Amino acid sequence: MSTPGKNTKAIIIPCLRYRNAPAAISWLCSAFGFEKQAVYQNDDGTIAHAQLTLDHGMIMLGSVPEKETEWGGLIKQPDEIGGKETQSPYVIVADADVIYNQAKAAGAKIVVGIKDEDYGGRGFSCYDLEGHLWSFGTYDPW
Repeated sequence: MSTPGKNTKAIIIPCLRYRNAPAAISWLCSAFGFEKQAVYQNDDGTIAHAQLTLDHGMIMLGSVPEKETEWGGLIKQPDEIGGKETQSPYVIVADADVIYNQAKAAGAKIVVGIKDEDYGGRGFSCYDLEGHLWSFGTYDPW
């Protein structure tokens, strides 16, 4: 098994797709505090690619296309698999209570209430407006 060189760095950026990506971008910014770094629209108003940042983190997202792409054919939306997720971003924040209150006010479906965890930190989990599962907390393994 090869290992990365000592002078390389790995950055992990979760990538999501939304049926109504323009609405999702607005919602993610108001509910979770993301900021638009780049948004590239298609002629029909759908989103070809967007980059949203939160402090030093980033997510990338785009619209679910009418005609599926090679990569996109490997992805399912939560409403296609019974409202379940197979992955969930965990976002480290300075104050989980602030994000919790913002998310609740924006209509996020809270599925694990805000609480102190046995392993340290404080956090919660919720579904966004299209059913993607998110977790926010102060636990920082670094």
